[in-house]
Amino acid sequence: MIPGVMALVPKRFLAFFSLPILRRAAYHFRRMTGGLDRAFFLRIGLLILAFLLFAAALVTLTERHEDGHEWDTPREFASQFLLSFHWGVTTVMAAGDASYVKSPIGILVSWLLVLFGVGIVAALTGALVGFLIDYLLKEGQGMGASGYRDHIVVCGWNATARELIQELSTDEYTTNIVVMHDSDKNPAGDGIYFVSGDITMARDLIRAGIEDAMAAVVCPADGSNEADMKSILCVMAIESLAPQVRTVVEVNNPAHVEHFQRADADEILVSSQLVSRLMARSSLYPGLANLVTDIVSGGEGSELYRVQLPDECVGLSVDELSAKLRAEHRATLLSVSRAGQAYVNPPEDFRLAAGDDLVVVAESLGSLAPLQMDHDLH
Repeated sequence: MIPGVMALVPKRFLAFFSLPILRRAAYHFRRMTGGLDRAFFLRIGLLILAFLLFAAALVTLTERHEDGHEWDTPREFASQFLLSFHWGVTTVMAAGDASYVKSPIGILVSWLLVLFGVGIVAALTGALVGFLIDYLLKEGQGMGASGYRDHIVVCGWNATARELIQELSTDEYTTNIVVMHDSDKNPAGDGIYFVSGDITMARDLIRAGIEDAMAAVVCPADGSNEADMKSILCVMAIESLAPQVRTVVEVNNPAHVEHFQRADADEILVSSQLVSRLMARSSLYPGLANLVTDIVSGGEGSELYRVQLPDECVGLSVDELSAKLRAEHRATLLSVSRAGQAYVNPPEDFRLAAGDDLVVVAESLGSLAPLQMDHDLH
């Protein structure tokens, strides 16, 4: 749509047609009608229109002839013809006025139109029922399209994906989740949209709404090297379709990290390294494992949040910012991110600038605004 025209369309109107259920229905409609012969249906439509025009003309001439009336002007004839055409259309839709015609020919035409209308209504009803049945079946089998925007796509399924979905469902910053997995059933259960497909195929990623997603989480199906290779292909496919989408990848083999980096994965997590290093620190400093688990968990207690820097905090020092966060938000500052670099323990003369974002530990977001990742809108 032309940008100038877009500005004239009410936002509520656009928001209505952006509803996921309508976008899903539009996808299935395009899928079902993509192989139809449009020329054939155009000919059928023209034939129906010609039949209605002929019936209107016949009724107009017949009824006036029965009344012994002669048309005085072409405009009078055209006006009556339009009334007859309107009567014919409403008769086809079973809402016509039966008293409009009185001559035998007019009555015969009305019968034909009623029979014609019954056939059209039956065809439309059958098409609608068929569409609904197909829609429900395909959606249940994961063959639909998510229709979401600013959601998270979980590519692949394993124990990590299961725990990840449970964690996201308890976070106060809620977002829609789409699970994409090569399976006949939804492994995530109710409440999570499921797309059955190959995580490396562009058409399946598009059905998952990857182009409009906020982030993608790639989980290997098992602990093999082959699963890592498939994850790399998945990241490459996502980067080619939607480079603005943030990709977070779980890696089995640490030796494959550089391959994921070449594929432009945004965040790479090696499960074995994370667990081993946390266990090492916990063995030296008892209680660290429980502390870290509590911080990253979305349950009760304090949690990690990445938030936007409040406008009133621009120009403050780190100490001033820390005091302000504690006093006004009950949040503890952990690091400041600027231009993609994290400053965990910045120097004393470090001053906050517009565009910085913060990583804090807090019981809830409160009035802090969660960080909104930049990505294109389609």
